[in-house]
Amino acid sequence: MAATTVTYSKAVNTSPYYSVQLRKFAISAIVLLVTLVFTIGYLLPIGNMALIAIKSPSQMSTGSAGPVLPVDPQTFTYNGQDYPVYTVPTDQGNKKLALVKKGRASSDFVDPSNPDAGTITWQGSWRTLEPVYVVTPHFENFGIASDTINFPLLFRNTLAIALIGMVGTLLSCICVAYAFARFPIPGKNFLFIILIGTIILPTQVTLIPTYAFFASIGWTGTWLPLTVPHFFANAYNVFLLRQFFLTLPRELDEAAMIDGASPLQVLIKVIIPQSWPVIVAVGLFHFIFAWNDYFNPLLYLLSKPELQPISVRVQVFNTRYNASHPELAQAKG
Repeated sequence: MAATTVTYSKAVNTSPYYSVQLRKFAISAIVLLVTLVFTIGYLLPIGNMALIAIKSPSQMSTGSAGPVLPVDPQTFTYNGQDYPVYTVPTDQGNKKLALVKKGRASSDFVDPSNPDAGTITWQGSWRTLEPVYVVTPHFENFGIASDTINFPLLFRNTLAIALIGMVGTLLSCICVAYAFARFPIPGKNFLFIILIGTIILPTQVTLIPTYAFFASIGWTGTWLPLTVPHFFANAYNVFLLRQFFLTLPRELDEAAMIDGASPLQVLIKVIIPQSWPVIVAVGLFHFIFAWNDYFNPLLYLLSKPELQPISVRVQVFNTRYNASHPELAQAKG
């Protein structure tokens, strides 16, 4: 008799695997949900600003009780006149009808889809009916805001102030940093400490004396207080440039001097070509600072709207129109 071999297979318990996968899926779903909630909460003010920007003054007059979307009551022209459209309950269901004659107990309506059928008398108070709204975005607000605030002029003013100040900062700071890094000036370290100490000097301390000085020489109401001081170096930028210049080998300077190069030629042909990273960084720092600067232009150019940069003019525009025309204040943003 032949022997029969019976093979028994042990059932594999896969429940722990599915539990781990389910737990991972639950964690991912919770993280995604939380991220989505925070993202929606972050974008809600931006969405509200966009909706306000395309509303008309009449749509804004309804306040928070009015529709969220930029909508206007729908009207229908009948016999040369515009009549409001309401949702009217009839035997055939709700219909959109134009109210042509108002009454206390009954009112006359016209069907906009079939005005030749004549008027329809509806029994009831028309005040209980809901008007029909249509979405009517007013994109012309952007053009009105742009023309009112004159963005091309503001952009030119801001760009000119930022570029002139950036050029002055780079010229002065590079020269001062080069002197501190390479020249054997008596008491150089002490002078450098004094220069760095000016960083912690509060702006409020020098505000009144600086303004009094510029006013005495007739610079208020011009770009000069915003550009000329940058031609006299800045402690923070000098510090950055000096520290970078110190990392450059002095042997390069000596080699150039042996070939007959003057200190100015060493700066232009040796130091600057190797220092473009820090020079670009300093230029960007100052350009962004000058572009966003608000207090100094406000102080010196408040009486000169034609010379104001974007930061000041936009704030003046907001102050003037934020209460009376919020749609324009949001459209300019």
